[in-house]
Amino acid sequence: MAAFGTEFTDKMVINHYADGQWSGLAVVPVEPFNLHPATHVLHYASECFEGLKAYRTESGDIHLFRPDRHVARLLRSAAQLLLPVPDEATLLASLHKAVAEVSDQIPAYPGSLYLRPTLFGTEEDIGAAARPTQKAIYYVLTSPVGDYFTGGLKPLRVKVDDQAQRSTPNFGEVKTGGNYAAAMRQVVRAREEMGADQVLFAPGGIVQETGAANFVLIENGELLTKPLDGSILPGVTRESILTLAAAAGLTVTERDFDVAELLERAPLGEAALTGTAAVLTPVGELVYNGETIQVGDGDMGPWSSKLREQLCAIQSGTAEDPHGWRVALEN
Repeated sequence: MAAFGTEFTDKMVINHYADGQWSGLAVVPVEPFNLHPATHVLHYASECFEGLKAYRTESGDIHLFRPDRHVARLLRSAAQLLLPVPDEATLLASLHKAVAEVSDQIPAYPGSLYLRPTLFGTEEDIGAAARPTQKAIYYVLTSPVGDYFTGGLKPLRVKVDDQAQRSTPNFGEVKTGGNYAAAMRQVVRAREEMGADQVLFAPGGIVQETGAANFVLIENGELLTKPLDGSILPGVTRESILTLAAAAGLTVTERDFDVAELLERAPLGEAALTGTAAVLTPVGELVYNGETIQVGDGDMGPWSSKLREQLCAIQSGTAEDPHGWRVALEN
């Protein structure tokens, strides 16, 4: 199978906004957009998106994983960016419609269908820097994907950066391309200079998250992560892992913690990144001020393994779903 996110189905769902109303959901072929050079998003980054998955079980049933939480986050992102957005019911319907239209293209587990609902401003006005777009497009692109770790799950090497910011304060919770663009330079530099896979941003010494995933530290029976204060993305996988961790007996603590505490506790415990694509990925090494600190024994720890296996089993349909996270496809 092609690299994650580079292969697409032949249909997508689309909805246009103009003159104060949405056109309604339509299924169209996947093809390039025809955009005027003055299109709002090209100049003022009026754009947000989501990423979630649909799965096919061994019995052939199809379900989406926590679509309600992704819709809720898209609504919050759109509100922050002052973007017009379809209502919750329409957004949920768009996800089901997008999956149903290409259900025959969903690979068997550990493969899945990755959904990328996207909303962007299309008003043709380069003078609209200080006001919201009056036109928009919402669409759902779908991509059949295989196992994210085709070469096997490997612990990551992560640089801890206490100087750079991943996003502006109180805007990190918005799932918008600008936040990923802001982090990219630091990630590329860390990869080139020290062979790091990601950067853990800790502006002012307070640990936040990496450029594309939430961060958790597990040590002495406690799972520690930064609280949702607007500076980090409210990850749906993060929320799922915290729920499973509490049910498994870990004390889940959401509070600020600094780099000094991280470096003191990490060698005795486990660290991991959480996100839709990679689910839960172990961190084997932290790099801070040129020094490498091994996390635990450098491999995936027992709690990380247990939580990852539990979540994957729910997503694949091979385990009970006590939280109601699997949502059956509505045709």
